[in-house]
Amino acid sequence: MRKILLVVLVALGWAAAPVASAATGTVLRDEKLLTQPNAGASVAASVARGTGVTILAKEGGWLRVSAGKATGWVRLLSVRAGAGGLGGAGIGEVVGAATTRADPTRVVAVAGLRGLNDEQLRQAQFNADELARMEAGGVTAAQASSFAGQSRLAVTNVADLPKPKARQPSSSWEENQ
Repeated sequence: MRKILLVVLVALGWAAAPVASAATGTVLRDEKLLTQPNAGASVAASVARGTGVTILAKEGGWLRVSAGKATGWVRLLSVRAGAGGLGGAGIGEVVGAATTRADPTRVVAVAGLRGLNDEQLRQAQFNADELARMEAGGVTAAQASSFAGQSRLAVTNVADLPKPKARQPSSSWEENQ
């Protein structure tokens, strides 16, 4: 009896796991649900702005969502996570993007780096050899002007950036180190 009860409980837990991990969200504008996480995929259904959805999965910049009986892929920035609706102040947030407090549905800035994770960015350090390697790929002003002329581009002179200055101590304590 205990064995059967244990098997039933494990099966119920396994079946309920996807439901427990699914999040809710609100569609920020009229959208088409696509059959695959790809802008060229065929349309499975359409959802209207303000429709509540269940977020089933995330793949890159795409979310797999269900809205009623329809299921499909939509761009990540088209859905605000949470159940706050379109006017919910502070309830939910645009998935993966910054928003303003005055209008949480308005995307203000989106930034991303492909291939780098947070730990790699924290450990980043200046590398003079890599800078020299990059600068070695440069061209002369005459080469740039010639290329621009051949391509019918206008030549524009841009001032060089100022040379970096040595870091100044921010306190007298640092000077004594």
